[in-house]
Amino acid sequence: MSKKLSRCWSTDNPLYIRYHDEEWGVPVHDDRVLFEFLVLEGFQAGLTWELVLKRREALRKAFDGFNPKKIARYTEEDFTRLINNADIIRNRAKISAVINNAHRFEEIRKEYGSFDAFVWQFVNGGPIDHELKSFASLPSESEESRAMSVELKRRGFKFVGPTICYAFMQAVGLVNDHLIHCFRYGEIQKMGQKTGQNASTRV
Repeated sequence: MSKKLSRCWSTDNPLYIRYHDEEWGVPVHDDRVLFEFLVLEGFQAGLTWELVLKRREALRKAFDGFNPKKIARYTEEDFTRLINNADIIRNRAKISAVINNAHRFEEIRKEYGSFDAFVWQFVNGGPIDHELKSFASLPSESEESRAMSVELKRRGFKFVGPTICYAFMQAVGLVNDHLIHCFRYGEIQKMGQKTGQNASTRV
């Protein structure tokens, strides 16, 4: 019998397992993927991550593959289409925020060359490794997520409070919050070290 993998989260939910094993904490440098997680974390506010994962494919289809350039061109007709789409999370404020944030996202890309360059500056170009033994003492926000939240809000983004920003940072690998006994911890750590080494060419 094969040895059961040690994971951060105790769950039998295949959505959670796949997300944990393949995506959570992996350093992301693709602007479209960064925007996707910014959208998903915004939709998660007040809801469960399980619901967001269940609706993820429908959200991806409804929002043109989370392409910020396309979303920034959405009209009132697009907003109506989205609010009437029963397959997604139909929250007016959140849908409006996605469209608004796409505009702000594109503004940052014009200024920095990429959103990747902008967002990784908050961790000095490489992931913060918290070397966690348990989640008991982990705060819901950090100095870095508060700084990110302040700057994003200053630039006009919505649904980017410090807690949402911290969850975003965890998701896209700005921090490595896998527990040290998790089989993914060392793998993510190695990815993060490579990211740090390449930081000077990216930021």
